[in-house]
Amino acid sequence: MTETNFDLIVVGGGPGGYVAAIRASQLGMKTAVVEREHLGGICLNWGCIPTKALLRTSEVYHLMQHAKDYGLKADNVGFDLDAIVKRSRNVAGQLNMGVKGLMKKNKVTVFDGQGKLNGVTGALRKVAVTKDNKPVADLTAKHVILATGARARELPGMEADGDLVWTYRHAMVPKVFPKSLLVIGSGAIGIEFASFFQTMGSKVTVVEVMDRIVPVEDADISAFLRKQLEKQGMVIKTKAGVKGLKKGSGNVTVTVEQDGKTEQITVDRVISAVGIVGNVENLGLDGTKIKVEKTHVVIDEYCRTGEPGVYAIGDLCGPPWLAHKASHEGVICVEAIAGLHPHPLQTALIPGCTYCHPQVASVGLTEQAAKDKGHQVKVGKFPFIGNGKAIALGDTNGFVKTVFDAKTGELLGAHMIGPEVTEMIQGYTVAKTLETTEAELMHTVFPHPTISETMHEAVLDAYGRVVHM
Repeated sequence: MTETNFDLIVVGGGPGGYVAAIRASQLGMKTAVVEREHLGGICLNWGCIPTKALLRTSEVYHLMQHAKDYGLKADNVGFDLDAIVKRSRNVAGQLNMGVKGLMKKNKVTVFDGQGKLNGVTGALRKVAVTKDNKPVADLTAKHVILATGARARELPGMEADGDLVWTYRHAMVPKVFPKSLLVIGSGAIGIEFASFFQTMGSKVTVVEVMDRIVPVEDADISAFLRKQLEKQGMVIKTKAGVKGLKKGSGNVTVTVEQDGKTEQITVDRVISAVGIVGNVENLGLDGTKIKVEKTHVVIDEYCRTGEPGVYAIGDLCGPPWLAHKASHEGVICVEAIAGLHPHPLQTALIPGCTYCHPQVASVGLTEQAAKDKGHQVKVGKFPFIGNGKAIALGDTNGFVKTVFDAKTGELLGAHMIGPEVTEMIQGYTVAKTLETTEAELMHTVFPHPTISETMHEAVLDAYGRVVHM
């Protein structure tokens, strides 16, 4: 007989939910996870991980096409779409099995099904688990964490059909390679898929309603990325909107409005990447004190909802909608439940990464946001063309930008575009977490030759001490 009484029940087994469960187990809590689809959630199975596998393929393909630049020969370079997709799915499958192993190792009981709040009995919350509308188990626990994530937002009249109009899930397992593609939205998801398909040979058009692509990034980063993508052949339309689409036989004609004018663009496929909506349906929220705003559950700094004993983490809640944010919230939430007094999450310390080519990474305030908050700033920049390792790699497109408070020397933000910046941003993230000033960063010794030296030079440049420029 499977145990049904627990100290903590986590509804959702994504990067927020399964990490919360592991931390709870470490703290001695009898823990259960209810997952309706795949352990690891969207990130591991249909998001972060398999997309990076696809982007790695496009990176290698790009290098093979430029083999002669490295003194190599690679003739008649091509690709097998089915094999590309299979590799991506195998990577996701491997990690899914890994999460299953972690649940077993940490003695977390996993229930396969849909979890739903089902009232209170005494001091215990009740959670009903069903699968295909059939009851699986009735669970009880003093604490319940909702970690059900989010799904792609769809525009009215432009809903995905998996054939001609795709969400990110369809774009990861294409049955045919589109010779032409239109991407609606230029956030991280949209730009990553635009970059992948462009690199693999598709003619890509990106339509963005804001005045620049990757609009959450620093304006200098956005401008540089646009220039690089357009140099690769991508067509980018900003301050533009999709007013409708008409499906044909094997193609889609999209009506795009820009500067008061409309045009018809016919492409093989359309990817809609216009944000997400929280999975708040069928959670039993009716009749509770849980507040939902714009499809997302409202929480306090320790992930508590308005309903006693019920918490929420990850994409189900507010931005930024990132896997590492969800995982950290899971730890904070569980440690607060255990009475450990964790530090509340500071969004300024959460790095963001976009894995297009060139890569983009950032943490903290943009230059404009810092000024808007009243800071007098010192700004440093250093281009990759001034870095020996980047030159040796044959990848010098990009730069590092730092933003400091002119009065205190506090590192307010760091913004990077170029090779492997998604790996390097953590250096600045640690610096911000430790409340490092320019003095410590300037006195830090960076190894040579590495592209991380650009990080040092960007700090030096903010204070008039740059060496290699």
